[in-house]
Amino acid sequence: MGQDEGGGVLKGLATLASMGITLVVATFIGLAIGIYLDKKFSTKPWLTIIFLIFGIAAGFRNIYTVIRKYG
Repeated sequence: MGQDEGGGVLKGLATLASMGITLVVATFIGLAIGIYLDKKFSTKPWLTIIFLIFGIAAGFRNIYTVIRKYG
């Protein structure tokens, strides 16, 4: 295994790890916004559900753009 091959593996693992973190963070941000707005407007649980779905969609969109960028 050459030096370039080892670096490629590490770069690939780092990209995969960042995609996972991106999905989790986007989901939690959407969830937090939904919970906050539900408390503010007393619409429990509707805004939490809607913003959770938006957060999940944003996370998958970010993963999609990374996959398109790096092939």
